[in-house]
Amino acid sequence: MIISEKYCKALELDKILQELAEYTCCDYARSRALAIRPFTNLRIVQDEVEKTNDAFLLSSKFGTPSFANLKDPADSLKLGEAGGMMSLPAFINIAEILRQTRLLCEWIRQCQNMPNRLSDIFSYLEPNKTLEDRIRAVVVSDDRIDDFASVELADIRRKITSTQAKAKQNIEKIIRSSKYQKALQENLVTIRDGRFVIPVKAEYKAEIPGLVHDTSSSGATLFVEPMAVVEANNEIRVLELKEKAEIERILYELSAMCAEHKENILSNFDVVITLNLYFAKSHLAAKMNAMMPQIVDSGEIVLKKARHPLIAKEEVVPVNVELGSKYHTLVVTGPNTGGKTVTLKTVGLLTLMTMCGLLIPVSDESVVSVFRKVLVDIGDEQSIEQSLSTFSAHMTNIVSILKEADEHTLTLVDELGSGTDPVEGAALAISVLEELRAKGSVTAATTHYPELKVYAIETEDVENACCEFDVKTLRPTYRLLIGVPGRSNAFAISRRLGLSEQVLQKAQALISHQDKQLETVIDRLENSRQEFEEKYQEYNQKVYEYRNRTQLVEEEKQKLEKQKEQVLESAREQARKIVETVKLQSQNLMDELDELRRQKDQADFSKKAAQAKSQLKGQLDRLHNQANPVSTRTNEGYILPRPLKRGDDVLIVDLDKRATVLEEADRSGNIMVQAGIMKIRVKVDNLRLLKKENPYKPTGRTMRSVAKAAQRSASTEIDLRGQTVEEALMEVDFFIDRSIMNHLEQITIIHGKGTGALRSAIHSHLKKHKSIKSFRLGTFGEGEAGVTIVQLK
Repeated sequence: MIISEKYCKALELDKILQELAEYTCCDYARSRALAIRPFTNLRIVQDEVEKTNDAFLLSSKFGTPSFANLKDPADSLKLGEAGGMMSLPAFINIAEILRQTRLLCEWIRQCQNMPNRLSDIFSYLEPNKTLEDRIRAVVVSDDRIDDFASVELADIRRKITSTQAKAKQNIEKIIRSSKYQKALQENLVTIRDGRFVIPVKAEYKAEIPGLVHDTSSSGATLFVEPMAVVEANNEIRVLELKEKAEIERILYELSAMCAEHKENILSNFDVVITLNLYFAKSHLAAKMNAMMPQIVDSGEIVLKKARHPLIAKEEVVPVNVELGSKYHTLVVTGPNTGGKTVTLKTVGLLTLMTMCGLLIPVSDESVVSVFRKVLVDIGDEQSIEQSLSTFSAHMTNIVSILKEADEHTLTLVDELGSGTDPVEGAALAISVLEELRAKGSVTAATTHYPELKVYAIETEDVENACCEFDVKTLRPTYRLLIGVPGRSNAFAISRRLGLSEQVLQKAQALISHQDKQLETVIDRLENSRQEFEEKYQEYNQKVYEYRNRTQLVEEEKQKLEKQKEQVLESAREQARKIVETVKLQSQNLMDELDELRRQKDQADFSKKAAQAKSQLKGQLDRLHNQANPVSTRTNEGYILPRPLKRGDDVLIVDLDKRATVLEEADRSGNIMVQAGIMKIRVKVDNLRLLKKENPYKPTGRTMRSVAKAAQRSASTEIDLRGQTVEEALMEVDFFIDRSIMNHLEQITIIHGKGTGALRSAIHSHLKKHKSIKSFRLGTFGEGEAGVTIVQLK
């Protein structure tokens, strides 16, 4: 089924296709764009629109691939296939087609992760780099082939260059000779008929023997080929004939090669043009800010914020139109120049554009149906062509439409029943709409007749709509209001323009009672609509303000999150410095212990050991305080909500420890609590009552977190070289204990090779140690027999 060209033109589809053609790469693609016609098959339309949408998405992410100005190679390839010689421009065009093919294949490879329905089309491209390179190696431009197109050609052209240089040299000797200066018109060498000549004054012709090839227009100058260069010129001519023959041989050979790949070249050309059309459609969609609607074949049309694509963006007013679902006939009323015809054209044009595989300027949730027929009566162009009255032309079109309309038809009629007596015109209009409704056609019609407003109100499956008119400004708003019949604004407009009340009252008295009742109902409906719209706008304003506040809260939340990260990063840096300090002072303590070990044989060793133990305990306490960055907690300002009793869950504030009350407080304000396995007596002022259903989760940093941080920097090896067996074993025990505390799984003991006595003693000791899982000597790169690798339990 083909949509009539007449109806497509009435809806201005041809202008859309003209815009599309502007984005194509060449004349052939342009002609293909202008020849596009609406499809009437749902599956084809969906496939075409989805391909256009995929081209749009690919262009948005990866940019649009470039397309060259190509020409149809069919005629040239037919000539080559028949044994003829193709022209140099034809070779260049074929090379460009092959280059375009190769570039498109390279471009699509970057889009492999993008789901797209164009991949099947791209898969038909078959690059032929061999043929492309051969053409490029032969053809330099539209009128020249490369010197090295063949070995023979290169040799001929080298000889031509050499012979030309020799001829020029001989002729320049004549020019520079004083003997011939008076005979020469000018001291220059020129070419006539492909031969080197010099300009000689006519009266001195006999002075320079040679062949005359040409004369000047005045006859005063003869162009003479001196005898000294005749032989060289002859040789050049012979070489040029050889050059021509070699060029023809090369081009015949290249033509045959192209003919062998005729099908491949033609197929690539067709695929390139097809892809160019899809990307041209995506370019047009970007210009129109268009998108892909849902596509059905049920007759349903839902256009959200639809814009006529041929009206300037700054002037077009978006409209919302629904048709073919809740009702199948829409009667649009309103004043002239109010936008009725534009609305009708927008519905028809966007439907045809979708059926052509184009994206349309609408918003989300729009639906477009595919129709087998689109029948249109808009304007009076036919009346001019056929010399008919407006009404006759209009009815001629209506008769044709009624013959063709069926349940798969979209019918659009502008000013239905106009151009004749209003009573008869209204009756005809209602009768035509009834006939179209009986045939199942999806119909939209514009009218001025009030009878059609009543018909739409009283008839099932028919709906009123109007183009809004602002009486205050005497201008249309171009908004389409579904479900609202258009008001008669004649009296209101006349009153604002200054017509006297006396005249207006007489006019109103002449209106029938039924018409008055209708206008009263319409006025009430319009007032109710305006009131509802004002409330709706207030609601939207409140929603907008709420969303703004929500956005501000979200931004503030993100700001606080960012500040939180900054604070945490600062805390991490401070913790790192603390760990480094703890590590340094721990090493100092280890050094002191080493010094004590060396002094164990001295008489006052026990005294020094006790003194060092006391100092060690003090330093460890200081390290613990330094490693805990959380300041001492206080209970200042907190008042217990009730006296504490046995079983209450409490928090020991200064210890940041949860506990359970064991007995009530004594007279001194002390109370016995149990924290873990410890029972301690604390001041009541140092306790906070906790809710059992919301247990307190301590957040302060503990010594364990510092230990874990220190673990990462703990040493995993010990060097015992130079120590006695007794010293070394004591040092090994201490090192193993420290490693277990740091949760290390593997340590390295360096004992050296030496006599092997120290290694044997350490191995014997490790076999008996309860914390050792296994041990082995080091391998190459680890120290071999000089170290022992130990696995801890």
